[in-house]
Amino acid sequence: MIQKESHKWKTVVAAGLQPSGLRSHQLRPRTRLRPKIADPDNAPRDQRSPAGDDAVVCRRCRLVITAVGERRVINGAHAHTFANPEGIVFEIVCYREAWGCGTVGPASSEFTWFAGYEWRIAVCLNCLTHLGWRFSSTQDPFFHGLIADRLLVRDP
Repeated sequence: MIQKESHKWKTVVAAGLQPSGLRSHQLRPRTRLRPKIADPDNAPRDQRSPAGDDAVVCRRCRLVITAVGERRVINGAHAHTFANPEGIVFEIVCYREAWGCGTVGPASSEFTWFAGYEWRIAVCLNCLTHLGWRFSSTQDPFFHGLIADRLLVRDP
């Protein structure tokens, strides 16, 4: 993983995932960043999982990313294993909503793992760790493919 520090921004780019022509200094979350949360259990209501659902949190900072109830089956499975053009292998798990993620960069259909979908890099809104990708299509609903080993499931 390549990490670059810039003025007031930390940009995390996984090697080989940058769409061509996009420079790392151009990667910025498109959504407003939320303040760092020291204790995720005391997070604002909009950052907690819905009642009764186990929270899926960022392994690094413990921000609630989504909930177990948001799991989706895409192309016959919830979990998939793929390699990017650089040969880096990712095990991803699919979720509909991922309110703890922001997206960076333009949508790209290059090297997409799901036919008919474009992807954007998804990062944790709290610590900016690369968590996966948001896949969107003109015909089907969007979903998030999140990197399994960068997430934890926390009991309610």
